[in-house]
Amino acid sequence: MTATPALPDRPAAHPPYRWTICALLFVVTTINYMDRQVLSILAPTLQRELVWSELQYAWVVFSFTAVYAFGFLIAGWWLDRVGVRRGFATAVVVWSLAAIGHALARTTAAFAVARALLGLGESTNFPGAIKSVGEWFPKEERALATGIFNAGTNTGAILTPLIVPFIALNWGWRWAFVVTGCLGFLWLFLWLALYRPPETQAPTPNPEPLVPWLRLLRLRQTWAIVAAKFLADPVWWFYLYWLLKFLDRTYGIKLAQVALPLITVYVIADAGSIGGGWLSSGLLKRGWTVNRARKTAMLLMAVAILPTALAPYASSMWTAVLIVALAAAAHQGWSANVYTLASDMFPPRAVASVSGIGGFAGAIGGLIFQFLTGRILDATGGNYTSIFAVCGFAYVTAWTIIHLLAPRLEPARLSS
Repeated sequence: MTATPALPDRPAAHPPYRWTICALLFVVTTINYMDRQVLSILAPTLQRELVWSELQYAWVVFSFTAVYAFGFLIAGWWLDRVGVRRGFATAVVVWSLAAIGHALARTTAAFAVARALLGLGESTNFPGAIKSVGEWFPKEERALATGIFNAGTNTGAILTPLIVPFIALNWGWRWAFVVTGCLGFLWLFLWLALYRPPETQAPTPNPEPLVPWLRLLRLRQTWAIVAAKFLADPVWWFYLYWLLKFLDRTYGIKLAQVALPLITVYVIADAGSIGGGWLSSGLLKRGWTVNRARKTAMLLMAVAILPTALAPYASSMWTAVLIVALAAAAHQGWSANVYTLASDMFPPRAVASVSGIGGFAGAIGGLIFQFLTGRILDATGGNYTSIFAVCGFAYVTAWTIIHLLAPRLEPARLSS
């Protein structure tokens, strides 16, 4: 096995163009989160109209989550083979058709199929965006670019509850799926018109061979990314699915009051996503090494999340909301840096595959944590103390494991 040389930095040419690519990635991530959240916004309406039981609704949700998790593995492998221009275009067509397909569903099984196809298509978003950033941005700008496109997750979470109820109340719930699903096709037109692979700007005469998964799984750098995603992503899922239930049980928040707390959390999280990426990018421009800059930014994010353990003891709802908002912002800043680790340590031919493996680990961790959360709440009569304690200390634990597995964030050694 021969050592891979230090990973080449991407050319700094065409800065306006690469930031145009970043803007496209932000928009598609926003659409991605809008399409997946329409169901949760319309869930009460659908359960009444289609006479769903809680179990039937759970199976519809699970069909997305399970396929989304395994879809990461397929998406990463596929993107490294076909490239992000073709790969993203195909994925957006799949998930947009699946989103529109919800409007045609009449049975629980049909909804489950639509959700599964949505999960399959949407699993391409993050591996594709990470690979795009790795291809077009130099190392000192990658975390900032990642933080910007990752902010689309929060933007989508803000826009969906503002847009979907208006459409559903005026034209019916089926049109909510149709309208949001069509947004992907509008984005697709811009993507195909604007995006060109870096190779068209500077062709490489001898492209490197692709890297098999088994070889990637033998590398400590891969497992560092797996640990970062497996321990941290479930916490974000907890905020998405359990925060309102926590506020309802602890502070008696009513349905009419949920909009402002949610918007507060996600707006602050947007700032954290961009700020976390800006921090490590700024440190790199000051001459810090990639290892020192990334790990300093990630450690600061991990420390900022520690107060999350105190959320159940907050004296008021807004104190708890602000504690969670700080944690959500720090999580997004953490993610902006974790996403860059693949392009920091792996050559372009392996970035999407490694990102897919990490995304799969995060999704599986999320499934396990959701199950354990339900069991703990049932066993303790709805006591969230131990759950928030786990959320608070997960990132410091993940940072420690990353440092042990990749003490210098050195480039992975791959055979030629």
